[in-house]
Amino acid sequence: MRVHELAEDLDVTVEELLEILSDVEIKADNGDSLLADNEVAIVCDELGFASIEEARAAKEKAAAPATEEAPEESPADVSAEVPTLQEVGSKEEAPAEKEEASAEAEVPEEESSSTIVFTKPQVAVKELAEKMELKPNQLIAELMKMNIFASITQDIDIKIAKQIGEKHGFVIEHKKKEKPQPKAVEAAARKPAAPTEKDRPEDLEIRPPIVTFMGHVDHGKTSLLDRIRDTKVVSGESGGITQHIGAYTVDLDARQITFLDTPGHAAFTAMRARGANVTDIAVLVVAADDGVMPQTLEAIQHAKAAGVCIIIAMNKMDLPGANPDRLKQQLNEHDVMVEDWGGAVGCCPVSAETGEGIDELLERLSLEAEMLELKANPHKRASGYVIEAQMEPGMGPTATLLVRDGTLKVGDSVLCGAQWGRIKALISDQGKKVRTAGPSFAVKCLGLTGVPGAGDEFTVCADAAEAKELSEALLAETRAEDLQQTSRSKLSLDDLFAQADGGEVKELPVIIKCDVQGSVEAITHSLSGIKSDKVKLKTLVSDVGNITINDVMLASASNAIILGFHVSKENGVVAAAKREGVEIRLYSIIYELIEEVEAAMCGLLEPEMRENYLGKAEIRQVFDMGKRNKIAGCMVVEGKITARASIRIKRGDDVLYKGTIGSLKRFQNDAAEVRDGQECGIRPDNFVGFEEGDLIEAYTIEKIAQKL
Repeated sequence: MRVHELAEDLDVTVEELLEILSDVEIKADNGDSLLADNEVAIVCDELGFASIEEARAAKEKAAAPATEEAPEESPADVSAEVPTLQEVGSKEEAPAEKEEASAEAEVPEEESSSTIVFTKPQVAVKELAEKMELKPNQLIAELMKMNIFASITQDIDIKIAKQIGEKHGFVIEHKKKEKPQPKAVEAAARKPAAPTEKDRPEDLEIRPPIVTFMGHVDHGKTSLLDRIRDTKVVSGESGGITQHIGAYTVDLDARQITFLDTPGHAAFTAMRARGANVTDIAVLVVAADDGVMPQTLEAIQHAKAAGVCIIIAMNKMDLPGANPDRLKQQLNEHDVMVEDWGGAVGCCPVSAETGEGIDELLERLSLEAEMLELKANPHKRASGYVIEAQMEPGMGPTATLLVRDGTLKVGDSVLCGAQWGRIKALISDQGKKVRTAGPSFAVKCLGLTGVPGAGDEFTVCADAAEAKELSEALLAETRAEDLQQTSRSKLSLDDLFAQADGGEVKELPVIIKCDVQGSVEAITHSLSGIKSDKVKLKTLVSDVGNITINDVMLASASNAIILGFHVSKENGVVAAAKREGVEIRLYSIIYELIEEVEAAMCGLLEPEMRENYLGKAEIRQVFDMGKRNKIAGCMVVEGKITARASIRIKRGDDVLYKGTIGSLKRFQNDAAEVRDGQECGIRPDNFVGFEEGDLIEAYTIEKIAQKL
């Protein structure tokens, strides 16, 4: 069977079928290529048909009602497909013969049918002809009359399309697609613009909680995850299970829990920076013998900033040097109060080596999930987040998708960030192929056209055409931003003085890194001594050590500035800061640091605007210098007039013009200023509506910086 014959049986175009064949790795050059019976069966299976006979039957069944309702047309009536002006008029008169109510109801439909909306500034000739129900050659002929030579596949400007639409009674409109508004501080994530479905209360079902394990290196986080997986994995699985992706689900009696592994919590920070609150519960793994370490503090800061529930897992309780009381005291010093000490944070002693406390930890997670009342609708199209994505040899672009709502199915057309694709296969955390994935389940997806970014949102579109159109629009927007270098900009000490125009930014977030703890305390104390009711200084982190990539990611998420005192930058920090738009300032003298922070805080305040009056001149005569220029012959009657001053032209009490001086002359020469009692010629910038007797007042605007 040839490709074009199969396309006709499956009720798809040849181009669409060739695309499907390339997806399933079947070689076909054009519509005349031959396909074997097994290849035909593979294509039918991809489109949801058991065989080619079932596809033909479905096509005939769909065509049967249309043939019964459609009246027979003679070949001579083919020209009637193109609506004439008389036909349009008769269609408009028809509702007038009906009742008043029905006539009013049909008017908006007629108006909407004559309006054609395009989302792009250019329109293809073929697309415009189809929307206007014209033949392409007829439209090309009209373009040639307008001295525009375009083929059927070429694009024409929307202005030309509007002119042609007016000739045929159509209104052509150009409307840009609505884009998600960025947050006030953080940059906007690339979010799919596919329509969302509303949930009914009866459709909501309980979903498993999503738990993220975070903590310091070598505190047993990975060992604890492996222990939970090995002890709670579904029975009957083969031994030596390999974790294929960074998320998996375990069964706990009647409830399931999805675990998300984010080593180094870099992905967690990136997701928070993009506004993707993926996790429901954060488990902070701390070694009982080591206590709170630098990355433990970072994990606490990230979890608090994300606003998720925190549970402390005190690991390595089987070691002789374990000291849980000292650990609880250290947590208390960093505003994490456990329940044993009267706080609200759960604390579970565990041991990844012996398995002690694992059941209690899982029960506590189940209890917290019940209190959160996590629900989702599994009956609608899926949406969620990209956990990780990469280009794998032999598989192409793959992405680990975490479903937050709906059900993801094989064959769905999905939009991941700015990339799209039709899902060829879904692989579970156990490496098995699955057909569907419900809420809170993570699967590896194959079939994307490109690699999306970690933290991007994904959504399932109605069809491949919609997903492709949205993807092309997002990619075009991204390319335009890259060309114009309009990537998001973070706060900069040099730019803070110019950021008070809108009066919105009244807080300066900073991250302080020093060489020794004494310097940290000295700088923190000095900065806290800057008192102001107008600007607030917010210290996110004050720690010892070099500036790391995690500091850059936290500053990017919080729109902060990094201040370093007698420290250096680790490898990769400069590139990460440039990519994220974060400013890093290094100092060796503490007073310079304090002074620049004070100056930055002053730059956040709106400057006071003060007007300084210079003088007044009276227009005695008006000289015409062509159609667009007039010179005002003036006498300075008070003060002085300077060439760089702003002016007001007044007629009585009415102000005719506010602006600047285009030129100021005395006799034939340019003058810097003209004093009282002297004559001069003044040409206002872009204004000629003055007359003899009008007054010109000169003044300057002085910006006075406010003090803290």
